[in-house]
Amino acid sequence: MPITWWPSPAKINLFLHICGKLDNGYHELQTLFQLLDFGDEIGIELNQTGSLEFANNVEGVASQDNLIYKAASLLLAHRKHKNLGAIFHVKKRIPMGGGLGGGSSNAATVLIALNDLWQCQLSKVELQKLGLTLGADVPLFVNGYSALAEGVGEALVAQKIPETYYLVATPNVHMSTAEVFAHPDLPRSTPKLDFSSFDIHQYFEQTQNDCEKLVCDLQTEVASLLHRLLHYAPSRMTGTGASIFAVFTSFEQAQEALEHLPENVSAFVAKGCDVSPLHKKIAQLNAM
Repeated sequence: MPITWWPSPAKINLFLHICGKLDNGYHELQTLFQLLDFGDEIGIELNQTGSLEFANNVEGVASQDNLIYKAASLLLAHRKHKNLGAIFHVKKRIPMGGGLGGGSSNAATVLIALNDLWQCQLSKVELQKLGLTLGADVPLFVNGYSALAEGVGEALVAQKIPETYYLVATPNVHMSTAEVFAHPDLPRSTPKLDFSSFDIHQYFEQTQNDCEKLVCDLQTEVASLLHRLLHYAPSRMTGTGASIFAVFTSFEQAQEALEHLPENVSAFVAKGCDVSPLHKKIAQLNAM
């Protein structure tokens, strides 16, 4: 069967506040998710054997540990035809361990694409609930809109963010989200923002990333890269790192700054988007 290709966009956290710790061990967060027009691509080739396979897998990740495989497995019971399976082709562009949501985005793309290809007929809400079992960021990508978020990151309010270009740079280090959230020096008591009066145009002045100082203390490469980007534009770490983003009003400005980065830094320029490229593709298919 022919391969269909599906976007799997990256995200950045324009801010990340840790407001407390919940009884279940998770942290209570407030954040502003910005989707990007840059990301991975997931190719899906249907088969008639009912099996899940990889034509190529992410290096260093066992197939059954890949969130793509786990997401597809959640839909097996919902297939219209039980003999349908899938072969996955992965074009990886999002750096791993950077806080850019690559694995979560891959999982959401597979949930949405296979829900269509396998005729599972699950609603977006049902897909979000399934996605949450895979990771706190998966519902964002299933929902498909840049959003303010609370809880563990699953309570979403869609936002229109002013048009912005981002230089996203990742040093050659890998941050463990679990390690950051378990660290005793992580701030855990930032007062909650009132989202009803939150000014999206002033987010940089009113917020911070509560993980940034800790990660910079743990990884000098992150601190050095942040210091470098601050010479060009307002800059901040995304998520639990290690990626840093700098904020520009034009593609040309962001591209010029990128050209001055050291060779050992992985970097790209992307435009923020209010609607996920994946959901734009779904809308186009539905309109045909």
